[in-house]
Amino acid sequence: MTFTGTYRTASEQETRSVAAACASHLRRGGVLALFGDLGTGKTQFVKGLCEGFGVAENVASPTFVLLHRYRGRDQHGKELLLYHLDLYRVESGDEILDLGYEEIFFGDGITMVEWADRLGSLLPSRRIDVHLAHGSQENEREIRIDRVVPEVIRETGKP
Repeated sequence: MTFTGTYRTASEQETRSVAAACASHLRRGGVLALFGDLGTGKTQFVKGLCEGFGVAENVASPTFVLLHRYRGRDQHGKELLLYHLDLYRVESGDEILDLGYEEIFFGDGITMVEWADRLGSLLPSRRIDVHLAHGSQENEREIRIDRVVPEVIRETGKP
């Protein structure tokens, strides 16, 4: 798997498998911004990423609490915090700041954000965008994964 690109899945399990394979390409401090309509598989994608990082606990959408924290393992077997945000019900940026914005988005864990468009200007400029959409068949999903890098890094090669 090359990580970035477009994938088609025909089941929730296939969506989780694509995400689990992506986990090996992520590093500490990574931010995944998930975009898609209701029912396109954002939470299934997060479940797959958590599987890829060895999270043992049940992974569920934090729609009503905004944030869940999970403990997994990185590629070296060291403990890794995974932050799962669901911003569907967020009404202001203050709610996100109150959760511990700096630690969540700029710490050494992995942050996964459903409804990332609701972050507005708080969305980090260096991230992985995951766009999920319904396919032509009932359970089919199209998943497009793009690495987003700020212009200054592209031009100079330095952050």
